[in-house]
Amino acid sequence: MIKDLIYVISKEKHSEKDLNEILTTHPEIKFVSLLAIDLAGNATDEKIPINIFLDDITGFLKGAIQTDGSSVVLPGIATLNNAKVDMLADLDVNWFIEYNNENLDPISGKPVGTLRIPCFLYHENSPVDSRHILKNSVQYLRSTLLDLFKKYPESLSNFEIKYDDIDDVIITCATELEFWVKTPNDKSSVEELSTSQVLQEQYWSKIKGCVRTALEQSLSLMETYGLEPEMGHKEVGGVKAKLNESGNFTHIMEQLEIDWKYSTALQAADNELLVKSIVKEVFRSNGLDVTFLAKPMDGVAGSGKHTHLGIALKLKNGKRINLFAAPIKHFLSIFGYASVMGILKNYEVINPFVSSTNDSLRRLKPGFEAPICIVTSIGNSVDIPSRNRTVLVGVIRDVNNPLAARFELRSPNPHTNTYLVVSALFQAMIDGIKYAVTNGKTEDDLLAELSKNPGDEADYLEKSRAYRSEEDVFEDFTDEERENYFGKAPNTVYENLCALDKYPEKKAVLLQGGVFNEKLINSFRLGITTKWIIEMNNRIIPNYADEIRGCKMLHSIDKALDLDVANWMRINDLRYYLLKDSYEKQSLFTRIKNASKINNYDEVSNLQIELDEKINELRDLYSTYKKNLLDI
Repeated sequence: MIKDLIYVISKEKHSEKDLNEILTTHPEIKFVSLLAIDLAGNATDEKIPINIFLDDITGFLKGAIQTDGSSVVLPGIATLNNAKVDMLADLDVNWFIEYNNENLDPISGKPVGTLRIPCFLYHENSPVDSRHILKNSVQYLRSTLLDLFKKYPESLSNFEIKYDDIDDVIITCATELEFWVKTPNDKSSVEELSTSQVLQEQYWSKIKGCVRTALEQSLSLMETYGLEPEMGHKEVGGVKAKLNESGNFTHIMEQLEIDWKYSTALQAADNELLVKSIVKEVFRSNGLDVTFLAKPMDGVAGSGKHTHLGIALKLKNGKRINLFAAPIKHFLSIFGYASVMGILKNYEVINPFVSSTNDSLRRLKPGFEAPICIVTSIGNSVDIPSRNRTVLVGVIRDVNNPLAARFELRSPNPHTNTYLVVSALFQAMIDGIKYAVTNGKTEDDLLAELSKNPGDEADYLEKSRAYRSEEDVFEDFTDEERENYFGKAPNTVYENLCALDKYPEKKAVLLQGGVFNEKLINSFRLGITTKWIIEMNNRIIPNYADEIRGCKMLHSIDKALDLDVANWMRINDLRYYLLKDSYEKQSLFTRIKNASKINNYDEVSNLQIELDEKINELRDLYSTYKKNLLDI
């Protein structure tokens, strides 16, 4: 970090006068980039020379900058014959300056900077981007709460306040970021990583060498940007690095986590993008690769992005009240219980936005502390907060600090579109709150309903389901019990998207207040479906084909035992079933490709489930086969 560089232009400094003064006194800032987020979570980036911006600041601040909508994921909206999209600057969030340390200004010697301006996307004068959806959801949540407080003043009675005491509703969000880091071209076996994970050799262990340097530099740079980092540490995944002859660490393969302070919902989502950019660039400058994939390696812990939500009331006397914290002896307030119930009841239509890729669903498997059940834990006692890590929605409480009460959704991953997920969560929360407040429900009423058993009658939650467990949902339930109690998790991207058709009454919750609309949801589905099919045929199948071809006969005929021969025959039969066509029979790969060509997505989905099962079977068989050979 170089002295006299600026990293943030706060929302209070977005006037034409302030911007002119800041940018002319910092000539190292040579470019402007308009940052918009499409429905797939992709961020736009372009380089506009700063002199163009300075010549027409008013146009950039109050007008619309046109771009080609065919280059962003807005299928069914920005089509090739109607692709023009307008970008409007968001003046209500911080703008960041990103510096290129590999490109120095020849006059000042400082790195060249790019001013990143968050924007909204408009098509035919209507907003169509993820950032605007989140902005609308926050506005709808806030206005609906204020309306409920005014119409049902008894809902605030336990807080001992009245509607007229409220100055504002403060809606906050925070995300955690897990990621894998490694030295380029080095590989560790899944077995080696899995063993280290089970033995917990890496979790919270000391960070060393270039990884330590990169992590410390990342945290320091986050501090410079005003993001207030709170912690960086090792996660459960990884293996011990090795020292080379020069005393440097090589063979690095480990998992890290970075946490930073909460903010308003839109600012928090923008901050997350900045943190990922910082981490990528800083680690790369230290000779390290970073991946934000949810499941970089099968059989080893994936990376999550736990998402925290909170709501507080700012009173006119300056005091703040956490709307989720119970003002009486209870786990949660009426609004806290109702919010978590709204999320759980409607999660089937939230999940498509959380897990929209093959990679994300591979992470959500039993045994890796990743949630697969629609269930919460609130604790066995009001005095002892829950820390059950097997549930979908964690209730975070501090009995000594009511302002800390919040919810933690544990299913998102680093590539989850935070803007859309948080929007969907807010929509579900307000649905639950409406139910509780308009029906005069008490804390006792809501706790009893949240704690119901399958088959118990309920006014809001589904009769057939349970929604709360203080037990380990992986260890203390069979697979059948878990599905009966808490619902069946989708196996494929297509299964997940089908929930939007299967549960029309829950999709209607997303449509409340015009936050989402049918056009936006359909565009999201089209984009995700297309990505799913392309990735299946052009990435997953070719990668599996290489893996199958790599499973070769290793035994020699003269030294092989009958078990070796039998093992290889099973492996080879499976290889042929997966990959090899004949005149009489098509391989599993070919059947998937043919179903894709005619848009038979049900068939593709079913065949993908079979494919994953067969590949896992092949890996197990080949591992067993190799372990029985003396000479390889």
